[in-house]
Amino acid sequence: MDFRTIIPPVPASFRLSHADRLMVTGSCFAEQTGIRFRESGFRVTVNPFGVLYNPSSISEAIRRLIRNEPFSQVELVQLNGLYHSFSHHGSFSDTDASVTLGRINDAFRKASDALKETTCLILTFGTAWVYILPENGQVVANCHKFPASRFQRYRLTMPDIVDDYTALINYLLVQHPDLKILLTVSPIRHLKDGFHENTLSKSILLMATEALCNQFSSVVYYPSYELLMDDLRDYRFYADDMMHPSPMAQDYIWEHFSETFFGKTTREIARQVQQIRIAMEHKPFHPEGEAYKRFAQKNIASIELLSLREPGLDLQKEKAFFERILRG
Repeated sequence: MDFRTIIPPVPASFRLSHADRLMVTGSCFAEQTGIRFRESGFRVTVNPFGVLYNPSSISEAIRRLIRNEPFSQVELVQLNGLYHSFSHHGSFSDTDASVTLGRINDAFRKASDALKETTCLILTFGTAWVYILPENGQVVANCHKFPASRFQRYRLTMPDIVDDYTALINYLLVQHPDLKILLTVSPIRHLKDGFHENTLSKSILLMATEALCNQFSSVVYYPSYELLMDDLRDYRFYADDMMHPSPMAQDYIWEHFSETFFGKTTREIARQVQQIRIAMEHKPFHPEGEAYKRFAQKNIASIELLSLREPGLDLQKEKAFFERILRG
């Protein structure tokens, strides 16, 4: 007897490999996915503006990277002793304005350069609800706990999103004709919006992604939302907050994603890189002993073999880690 409605992985219209350059932007689900890519040896830029939840803020972030327009100090706002950017997540904020701006523009410069070489752009929409500054019409990426009276709350419509992204994708494809774009809708519910409001919001996002996939052959949808809401569909697959996926659910979705977008060789290389990363966390009882040095030599040999097998890998940091063990 079957006690689940399983969504089988179906090979996508394109494959990703370690030769690709990836950029992952969007909700905290995008953050989790980006970290998985990084841990698997992919060259990936993850959320250069921090976690972004709504499609408008994601779109504006990409447009600004395209314009290569760094941020200035006049764009910062202050609250409770911290300097923030309405275009960024609070992880960039600091008590010193120059530190905040430095963090923002350091990530910005790296991401602007990376976008020029990106072969696959992965975007995760979290909510259709946006907060707007009435004085200039800016959709803020994060309210930073400013009073609600400072903003106007608005729910994007499907045409709002489709029109915005049709223009953006057309521009990107003119500049990068071979660019692949992968859209997902975060399975993480925004219950502060209300249960019914969250459902309406996710429906708008799902309809918008469907319309964009129908319009562009280079745009595909990945069902991360359906995997958690329909395939797993049990609170044992949620974290303690009953909203975010548990580590087990994250593993399940990543495995499903891998079978959808990676070939057999890519999956094997990713598995070996993950093993090297796990080895780096090993805490020996006798760090000065010969056994630990042999352990380091074995991992260096594995890194060198992997680098020969896949030139797209960058494992210099991992190799340097084990070389320091050999030097004592």
